[in-house]
Amino acid sequence: METLQAAFFLFLFVPLVNSAPPLQQEPFQFDEYDTDVSMESLTQQDYEIQTKDIIKDGTNVSLDTSLRLQGDDSQLDVPTTKDTNLPTCLLCVCLSGSVYCEEIDIEAVPPLPKETAYLYARFNKIKRIAASDFADITTLRRIDFSGNRIEEIEDGAFSKLLLLEELSLAENRLIKLPVLPPKLTTFNANQNRIKSRGIKANAFKKLTNLAYLYLGHNALESVPLNLPESLRILHLQYNNITTITDDTFCKSNNTRYIRTRMDEIRMEGNPIVLAKHVNAFSCLRMLPVGTYY
Repeated sequence: METLQAAFFLFLFVPLVNSAPPLQQEPFQFDEYDTDVSMESLTQQDYEIQTKDIIKDGTNVSLDTSLRLQGDDSQLDVPTTKDTNLPTCLLCVCLSGSVYCEEIDIEAVPPLPKETAYLYARFNKIKRIAASDFADITTLRRIDFSGNRIEEIEDGAFSKLLLLEELSLAENRLIKLPVLPPKLTTFNANQNRIKSRGIKANAFKKLTNLAYLYLGHNALESVPLNLPESLRILHLQYNNITTITDDTFCKSNNTRYIRTRMDEIRMEGNPIVLAKHVNAFSCLRMLPVGTYY
């Protein structure tokens, strides 16, 4: 009887001993996985910090090159690649064809993914726009450089942007306008230092889709010539405009001509007295906003 009880006890004890090890392995596996996630997160943060330091120092070095300089010295002689999409999208936010590079103190236009349609680079320290900045980005539809320090735009900088509809260069330091792409509907150059000689006579003539033109708070001495028929809103407030002619908005040789699309002209804050040029507004449905006495 005692032998039977001992055998029964051994039968119950053995399965319990054999089942113990798997239960003790789960905490070890979890700790190992958690460590991998933490290291990946720390590595990603380190990449982002390195990329920002590279851009702020003004050094044109790709992320791959930066890592090679800090890593294996045997790869220093390998030519750098031109794939700079990764650092740009680490520094900025890239989302569904839109690139947001706002308030990050960049001093030049960053390399853009080729599918970029919308670029927002407001409130930075960009001083110059080069022709090469958009040479390969033909998909752009909107660009906003408001609040930078742009003094120069190289000839042909926007010449290949045949799809561009909206361009803002407001709050910069421009003294003249660049050649504008043909399909623009909105152009904003408010709060610059543009004088009349900085705008070519036919700068807007061929922009047959242009509906919104903002040139307020500049140094213009006269209203730009050859404004397109498509224009709906024209802002010229707070310039130095002193002269206006009967052909500025209308056609002196055609008394029946009416600008049917023009809804608003702002000219307040200029030294001109608009009441002295009544015939200049005969084709308009509404008088310009400004001083009449």
